Order: sequence, then C-alpha cells, then structure tokens
Amino acid sequence: MSSVTAPTPAASHGPGVDEQLDLVMRSRRRTELTMLIFAVGIVAFAFINVGYGLNNHLSSKMAEYLLGFIVLVGIAHLVVRRWAPFADPLLLPLAALLNGLGVVMTYRLAAQGKLLNVPMSASATTYQLLYSAIGIGLFVAVLVLVREPRVLQRYTYTLGAIGLALIALPALLPSSISGVPGSPGTKIQLRLAGFTLQPEEFAKLALAASFAGYLVVKRDVLALAGRRVLGIDLPRARDLGPILVAWAASLLLLVFEGDIGTSAVFMGLFVAMLYLATSRTSWLLIGFLLFVVGAFTASKLFSHVGVRFAAWLHPYASNEINGGSFQLVKGLEGMASGGLLGKGLGGGQPYLTTLVQSDFVITAFGEELGLAGLMALLLIYGLIVQRGMRTAISVKDPFSKLLAGGLSFMLALQVFVIVGGVTRLIPLTGITTPFLSQGGSSLVASWLLIGVLARLSDTARRPPPRPIQDEGLTQVVTVR
Repeated sequence: MSSVTAPTPAASHGPGVDEQLDLVMRSRRRTELTMLIFAVGIVAFAFINVGYGLNNHLSSKMAEYLLGFIVLVGIAHLVVRRWAPFADPLLLPLAALLNGLGVVMTYRLAAQGKLLNVPMSASATTYQLLYSAIGIGLFVAVLVLVREPRVLQRYTYTLGAIGLALIALPALLPSSISGVPGSPGTKIQLRLAGFTLQPEEFAKLALAASFAGYLVVKRDVLALAGRRVLGIDLPRARDLGPILVAWAASLLLLVFEGDIGTSAVFMGLFVAMLYLATSRTSWLLIGFLLFVVGAFTASKLFSHVGVRFAAWLHPYASNEINGGSFQLVKGLEGMASGGLLGKGLGGGQPYLTTLVQSDFVITAFGEELGLAGLMALLLIYGLIVQRGMRTAISVKDPFSKLLAGGLSFMLALQVFVIVGGVTRLIPLTGITTPFLSQGGSSLVASWLLIGVLARLSDTARRPPPRPIQDEGLTQVVTVR
C-alpha cells in the first residue's frame, strides 16, 4: 500500500463563486460611478445657475473649479474601486455632492465678497477646492493604509488622550491665537501664519474611536441594571463614573471655551455610543438631563454662555445686552424671504448675514434654494447617516459596529445642532455645517469620517474567505 499526493481538482462551484463576487463588485462600483456622474451634473447646473444669477454669463473660473472637482472625485472613485471594492456605493457620491455644493456657495459668496459682511477674497473658492483635495487625499489614505478598522482598538487610550488634548488646546492658549473675533469668551481655533485650524473637528473623530474601544471592554458591566424607577432600569450607582466624567469634560469645554456646539456633540456622542453598547434607555435619559442641567447652570453663572441663551430666547430685543442678535435675525429673515422654492443661486442677498459663509451657510441655501432645497440637503445628510447605521448593523466586529454607529450619530447630531441653532430650535452654537461651510478643518475632518465609514462598509460587505477544502491545494490518495 502506498500513498500519492496529487493536486486537488478545483471545486466545481469555485469559478462560479469568483464570478459572482466579481459581478457584485462591478455592480456596486457602476452604481457609485453613475451616482457620481449625477452628483457632478447637479454641481455643474448649480455653477451655471450662479453664473447667470450674478452676471448673466459663465466665467472661465467656474469651468476650472468644476474640472478640478471632477478630477478629485474621479480619483476618489478609482481608489475605492481598487482598495475598497465592496464599500457602500452611495457614501462617496453623497459626500461629493455636498462638497460640490459647498464649493458653489463659496464661489457665489466670494463673487460679492466686497459687499457688507462677507470678508472673503476672490481666492476663497480656490482655497475651498484645495481643502477638498486635502480631505479627499486623507480619504484615500484611510482606504489604502487602514485595511482592518479593528486595529484602531489597540490605541483606545492613545486616541482618547489625543482627542482630549486637541479639545483642550484652544483653552490653554491666549485669546489672540485661539479667540474668535466678535465672539467674546469663545476660544475654538488656532490662528497661525494666516491659517485657521479648529482642533475640535479632528478631536471628535479620535474620541469616537476611543469611546468605541473603551465601551467594547466595559459594556457588560455598564449594561447591568440597578433599581427600577417608573418602569426604567437605572444603572448601578457605582457605574455612573464614565458618564459623570464625560459630563464634567463637556461642562469644562462649555465654560472655558464657550463652545456650546462641541460640548453638546462631545456629550451626545458618548451617551449615544453608551446606549448602542448597552441598549439601556436609562443612559440616554441620564445623559440628556445632566447636559441640560449643566448648560442651564452655566448660562446663569457665566456671562458668555448666558449671552447665547438670551439671543435664543429674545433675538429681536433692542440690543445685545437684552439678548438681541442681528446675525440670527438676518438669517431667519433670509430663509423666510426664500419661501418654498427660493430665489435661485445668485438671486438672493445672503451676504447680509454675518459669517454666512461658515456658521450660517444653511441660511444662504435656505434663501436661494428655498424650503424644498433645504429639505433636500437635509435628506442627503440623512442618507449618509442611514448608510452608516446600515454598516453598523452589518459589520460583525463589536468595535467596528460601535465605531460606525458613533460616527453616523455624530454627523447627525452636528447637523441637528447647527440647523437647530440657525432656525432657533435650540441655542445657536456656532459649529460648522459638514461639507458646506467654508473652511478647511471641518471639510477635511468630514472626508476623514466618510473614509472610515467607507472602510467599515467594505469590511462589513466583504465575503469571508472560502474554506481550505475549496482552495484546490492537495489531496492524499491511497493505492492498494
């Protein structure tokens, strides 16, 4: 009796499986390309609308900006096709559409930069496109370098320390460097060599990864129930430490930097991820009550926080001491004048609102695209959040699941906070609108977020490796 080792014949279904995977990849990338072409078409139409709305003609600069935008999103698509073939096909087109509309609005406002309250130069659109290139470059870097998102869990505490340091940095520097002109008590940026950086935009991403890593380890303990009050299982008193620490950090951010928006996003992010990890509704209620009580108390004890609440409650007061807010009122009036369908891009007067290019860019879109256009923009954000949540449901790794859910919620909360502020639903916070606001930090950080979600979605949709018996390596044959 002897044995002979011979190559195993390929499984009959092997080529069929490979062909099916190839068809799936091609189908998703074709869908992505089709949606990208549609997004570019909308951006091109918006540029045409601006050109005829302002000067009744199209300028060569508009063609250059559009061509540069097309090259950038084309590169992003090719990278996704090569390094993340199973990624969600809608994430990149939706982000590109918002980014393109932000470039269009920057061009529209810069064209009238010499009027009233719009301190923008003619090169503002060029810088916005440059920031888009940097953001898409980091999007590409995430897809190429981060092959398995769960490796980030190894750096849970390192990322947490980096995030906290970035958030605290403006408060530790003199107001001449970190202060916001015209907003006493607000210290949220770094001005160096003519450039402005907002560290908080990158801190939120680092903290989201840190929270995910921490909660994966501690979720079983934090999910334990204590007393039952009014039908709600409250957590044990000994387990309140993490949420109290997050609450204290958010209040310190509110008091020393005057940044209500980042404070709300920071606290909301931790509480939402805590809920996703434990499925305990009581954490949501406790987090909400803690933040409301803390913010209300801070508004009574610190004048620069109280000014924001006074402007929210009494924007039409005769002066700022009593709560009057020229900026908020002009933004509301601009959106009201836009009506249902708006005045058309280039047909309104959004420049009457102070800082319309950043904090109040939503009011510019509301005035010139109307309620219908504004709802369409919010729907696009909603679709990005929905695709992120779908990724969180699909991915198997607990850390990746929490990270995808946390990043999606963070984007949703940031949009809610800024839109709610300019419409007087909540106090005005002053944070930027992702992809639409002029500036580099927010745009670059938003593309980083999309890059991480794209990598997570690729991981979630990627088929598992085939069993070794299907690989066609060897088999042992016994000869008698």
